[in-house]
Amino acid sequence: MLEHVNDPWVKQAKAQGYRSRAAFKLEEINQKDMLIRRGSWVADLGSAPGAWSQYARKMGAHLVALDILPMAPIPGVQFIQGDFTEQVTLDALSATLKNQQLDLVMSDMAPNISGVSSVDQARSLYLCELALDFAKGWLKPDGSFLVKVFQGVGFPEYLVAMRGVFEQVISRKPKASRDRSSEVYLLGKMLRR
Repeated sequence: MLEHVNDPWVKQAKAQGYRSRAAFKLEEINQKDMLIRRGSWVADLGSAPGAWSQYARKMGAHLVALDILPMAPIPGVQFIQGDFTEQVTLDALSATLKNQQLDLVMSDMAPNISGVSSVDQARSLYLCELALDFAKGWLKPDGSFLVKVFQGVGFPEYLVAMRGVFEQVISRKPKASRDRSSEVYLLGKMLRR
């Protein structure tokens, strides 16, 4: 808890009105890769508490946030509470997008931590696989997919799976990621058709 309270990224997030320090991870990646432009269509999977949605909206994106957890409203962000693998949620997304394909699907999801590393890693990769399947179905051909992945068992196989879906896959480790964390962000560009 003390680490969190004294974290300079947490302090900066509070000062700038972001709901979490995660906004700075997306900001750094976006500055390098120019993923979010004014008018782009973006889906934020597992969006709560909403820092990524806040940042993307600030950049001028049309944003649809999806999460099974509730999320406090963000001006200009369409929020759909539900499981993005269930048809009722997908129907709500389809109605919101009105046949518009997405420029970016982003996912900073992580499972509830059990404390058993092998179980947590498997749950995390499962969420990443679900997000990848979602991206394949909703992205424009030149769209991008950004996903948080924890390195460990199954990571090399997931990387291969992403390379099978996208022409280019880039790995990013933002400065706002804690050094001891095994998280990296994989960015897929240009869907293989």
